[in-house]
Amino acid sequence: MRHAILAVAILLAGTPLSAQKADTTYIHAGRLLDQPGQAPRGASTIIIRNGKVAEVRDGFVTPEADARLVDLKSQFVLPGLIDMHVHISSDDDLLRSRLEASSRDVEDVFVIAQGNARKTLEAGFTTVRDLGGDGRTTATLRDAINNGAIVGPTIIPAGTMISVTGGHGGVNGMNRTLTHAIAAERSNVCDGADGCASAVRAQISVGAEVIKFAATGGVRSNVAGGLGKQMTDAEMKAIVDTGHSFGRKVTAHAHGKEGIDAALRAGVDSIEHGSFIDDETVKLFKAEGAALVPTAVAPIAALAQARRGDAPGPQLAKAEEAAAAHAASMARAIKGGVRILFGTDSGVAPHGDNAKEFALMVGAGMSPAQAIKSATADSAAELDRPIGAIVPGRDADIIAIDGDPLADVRALEKVEFVMRRGVVHKLGGKRQPFPPE
Repeated sequence: MRHAILAVAILLAGTPLSAQKADTTYIHAGRLLDQPGQAPRGASTIIIRNGKVAEVRDGFVTPEADARLVDLKSQFVLPGLIDMHVHISSDDDLLRSRLEASSRDVEDVFVIAQGNARKTLEAGFTTVRDLGGDGRTTATLRDAINNGAIVGPTIIPAGTMISVTGGHGGVNGMNRTLTHAIAAERSNVCDGADGCASAVRAQISVGAEVIKFAATGGVRSNVAGGLGKQMTDAEMKAIVDTGHSFGRKVTAHAHGKEGIDAALRAGVDSIEHGSFIDDETVKLFKAEGAALVPTAVAPIAALAQARRGDAPGPQLAKAEEAAAAHAASMARAIKGGVRILFGTDSGVAPHGDNAKEFALMVGAGMSPAQAIKSATADSAAELDRPIGAIVPGRDADIIAIDGDPLADVRALEKVEFVMRRGVVHKLGGKRQPFPPE
């Protein structure tokens, strides 16, 4: 079944392609937001060696011999963006996905994921945290991108979201034959503290770098169980403690207040969605030091799909409920000083439209500068990766746009230039050859 992906994995054991070769690039930036959260610089030169930022200088510095020059003198340059919540292998065309689900094999999903990865990168998102899909598929895609075999962003995978039996992320809404067949292959469904600890280890065994679990019901699971708490406190604590013992951060899908609060008390590092947050929950976020990843575009997209009839009946009521509460909860969290990280739930919302989240964040009370920092420096700190700023030693993940995103954050919805780890993938709004010529 997995022969196509296995072939890619074997390919990756060889020497990385030319995307990883040593070279030097100079970028002339008209304006440069090298450290989000600080004021932008004027005319600047970024010097990149071997995929890393080597120097940042004032003015337009003449390139050394044999160095490549990228002229972005008329553009606003900033670090590559980070999306902390995507489903890279999910088809955002929900109706087509439902109709084709029983005929898609793992190879089909891999091809879909590859296309979504390229869309995401070309939208300016050079790093993503994948929070749910087939663990081996996502890990193989991650490795193929990192080794230069496939174009896409850096992927930090969570494997498959951990769920209790019958919960959001479990095996539900299918006939008995498919239910038994899928359940036989699943390692993410658990019951009881010991079972849930084992589920964490199972995800780590197939490459998970972060752990995600469903603390509450979800909109897009085909059950009518609502958005309330689905896991016991002991199950949540076992997941968090096991993930942390393996050096993984743990995040919780959580809509309802009771589930959000329980996950925070269990020690999660972040909450995804957070549709029902009150003042007590805000205090708990701050006391625990956890972050919120609001995914504001997701409830809008899910509601539109449900109202069109693309989703099964049980999803419509849940979509209405989540969409009605989400914006106010997000605004309450921002006003209360909760740490906010950028995430979209792309795969529910369309891949490649990730930057539409920025306007919703600003509409909920963040400044453009704060929203940009959440998608760069703040998310980089959460991931503990050398990204999120254009300073010496960081990965050369760099984008450029025509407008000023500090004045109008929607300017980020049209990215003209994308570089990931020193390789140019988009220039002048056009896709560049890969491997580089």
